[in-house]
Amino acid sequence: MSLDEQIEVWTRRLNNTIVDSPRKVIVGFLVLTLVFAGGVGLVSTDTEATDSFTDGLEEQEALDAVNEEFEDPFKPESESTQLIHSGSNVLTKEALLRDLRVLEEVESRDNLRAASANGPATVIAQQIDPSADTAAEQRRAIESTSASRIEKIVRELSDNSRFTRTLATDFNPTSASASASITVISHDVPSGFSDSNLQEVQITIRSIASDQPGEITAFGSGVTNAETATVIGDSLTIVMPVVVLLLLLFLVIAYRDPIDLSLGLLSLLLTVIWTFGFLGFSGIPFSQQMITVPVLLLAVGVDFGIHIINRYREEAVAGYNATEAMREANNQLLIAFVIVTVTTVFGFGANVISDLTPIRNMGIASGIGIIFTFLIFGLFLPAAKLEVDRLREAYNVPEFNSAPISSEDSTLGKFLTFPAQASRYAPIAFVVVLLITGGMAAMYGSGVDTSFETEDFLPPEEQPAYVTGLPEPFAPSEYTVSETLNLLEDRFSTNQDQSVKLYVEGNFEESHALEALAAPNDDATGSLAVGDGGSARPTSIVTVIQSYAEQDQEFARLVARNDVNGNGIPDRNLDRIYDVLLASPAGDRAEQYLTPDRRSAQVEYAIDSEASQSEAATDARAFAEEFRYETTATGQIVVFDAVTGIIFNSSIQGLIIAMGLTGLFLIIAYAVLEDKPLLGIVNLFPILLAIAFLLGTMRYLGISLNALTGTILSISIGLGIAYSVHATHRFVDEYNAGADAYESIIITFSGTGGALLGSMLTTSLGTGALALAITPVLGDFGLLMAISVIYSFAFTIIALPPAVLLWERYQSVWSEVTLPTPM
Repeated sequence: MSLDEQIEVWTRRLNNTIVDSPRKVIVGFLVLTLVFAGGVGLVSTDTEATDSFTDGLEEQEALDAVNEEFEDPFKPESESTQLIHSGSNVLTKEALLRDLRVLEEVESRDNLRAASANGPATVIAQQIDPSADTAAEQRRAIESTSASRIEKIVRELSDNSRFTRTLATDFNPTSASASASITVISHDVPSGFSDSNLQEVQITIRSIASDQPGEITAFGSGVTNAETATVIGDSLTIVMPVVVLLLLLFLVIAYRDPIDLSLGLLSLLLTVIWTFGFLGFSGIPFSQQMITVPVLLLAVGVDFGIHIINRYREEAVAGYNATEAMREANNQLLIAFVIVTVTTVFGFGANVISDLTPIRNMGIASGIGIIFTFLIFGLFLPAAKLEVDRLREAYNVPEFNSAPISSEDSTLGKFLTFPAQASRYAPIAFVVVLLITGGMAAMYGSGVDTSFETEDFLPPEEQPAYVTGLPEPFAPSEYTVSETLNLLEDRFSTNQDQSVKLYVEGNFEESHALEALAAPNDDATGSLAVGDGGSARPTSIVTVIQSYAEQDQEFARLVARNDVNGNGIPDRNLDRIYDVLLASPAGDRAEQYLTPDRRSAQVEYAIDSEASQSEAATDARAFAEEFRYETTATGQIVVFDAVTGIIFNSSIQGLIIAMGLTGLFLIIAYAVLEDKPLLGIVNLFPILLAIAFLLGTMRYLGISLNALTGTILSISIGLGIAYSVHATHRFVDEYNAGADAYESIIITFSGTGGALLGSMLTTSLGTGALALAITPVLGDFGLLMAISVIYSFAFTIIALPPAVLLWERYQSVWSEVTLPTPM
């Protein structure tokens, strides 16, 4: 028995089991649903917007080392909270007292684990009373001091970097004013202190700060993670009802029968339960990217459901009874469902090759979910439909509308077959035009941008009116992270988007160490050449030494005695110089650029504000190679650029793998099942055009390949291939029945075309509902998915007819060729 005969026998046996024992199938699936339901409660939420993308990167490991090894009392650590105070002047006596009242309340609560606090109010209070260690003591010191005395102290502290780093860049010593300040609260946390514990602490501090008059807010990783989790919940609350309503609307139109509609919705519900149960049992967390998974599965499930019900109705109209109609329909569709499932798994699952964990998890979840979708819609739904129709007949429940969506004589059928009729006269010209236009679209789309930004995962500072105007329970929460980040970027000099860092490892007590740090700076190029004469503008232990030497004559003499070549950089006795520097008022500053063991240093470089992320990162990596010691380029720009590169590579690799595996599988499948391998290439032709035009559309709309849209190319293959597979499979059925290619394609689109149209409408509007999500990354993905589905349907209708007509012509020529008989 040949392989295709074995597959046909296996398919018929499986189909007979479904048709002859529907109740056993239904009970089995319901039992499995109860099992998977137990895993739904185990699903965890990943609230780290960008951290999960950067884990394991060399650049991120270097940045982690910088954050751990170099002390800066005012940088936001994972176990600290920032109090950000903004206003007309945050250095007035009353403004300083507001900060201290918040700190006093925080210190009074043991559960907030406050260990220390550093900010303008604490620095000024300790200038007044050096023994004032607690917030209460510092508040009393400020209260007992006149406003004029406080202004004088502010002016005296204007050269103190420990003080000025807490203030906005508009700090004016003359008027003793600044529009914003940062106070960092460090927390003394025990082992086992979790992210959720930190969220609770920071949310509580934010509540305390909001009770004070003025603009004071708490900020930190806990606040950001809490809002990210809220964004996931709010996006689901907004998107899923819209998806369900749109699905209901079009399923009502497609099914036109409340019982069939209920069966379709039940199957969709089982698909979601199985998939979420798998996430819970497997330990894969639910992140923002995962919001797309149920939407994608609903889209594929709707496609399967419409096809099985529509084909069943076609057979029933042809005169078969319920059992035989379902047997005939499922015999025809089961192989098509298998082909669609395998190709969709290739498309969705291609993302498992990504080096980025969230994208890889999304590929696993969507691939497994598609298999669940096939099992539920390919086995459970036919059995449930057959059993329900038997009960209908037994209890005389009327059918509301059992006609298929379209027919050859209907207006819709004629509309769907128009491209086939037009291409009949010049199929070669049609194919050539499609290839040329598709190639132009792909060439234009090859210039699409790639990006990775924190803002992609956060709600914008200003929400659109349709979001803010939603009533409860759909109204979103109040979000502050974007506003706070914008304030930090606008008013403080610690903007990581304008600098890169080099992490340098070596023995910095060697005589040449500081010279080695400074030597490359005169030869900087590209975005790092922002200093005088095209040199770099670094901040390092060298610049700290030079700056303090300008302020302290004794230290300047020490440096000069050990500066052999007279360039202001000491060349010997570096251990002595470090000891004196660290014991001086500049010691805090020095600790930001040199570790206590003198084995690691960081150098921070300003970059050209006009430079792109890619240009700055490339220049930083090239510059790192100029250093004598082992040097790694890092900083947010470099880390995010590394992720951007991985996203682009994953997108292209995923596309190639999905396209290659799909094409190979289709060729093998049609060769084994129908002895028509070239139909696999014909099947793939419309999807190639859809991908080309999708890329062109992305560039035209200014949508870049990011953490989520980077998966769109391979996912579009997985989701879009269903349209051409269903059409091609129906074409083969009609062609094998004796019709020629033209007649077969006309019958295909006048019948199956209606189901394709219904599936396209529900899928495009269902996935397009993601455009309503709160975060940009989800909105762009939803819009692109809707466009992708529309393109896949349109090119199936337009490009498949001339392709199959050319295929038939080739088949005819090939069959007339007589091979010579071997001698």
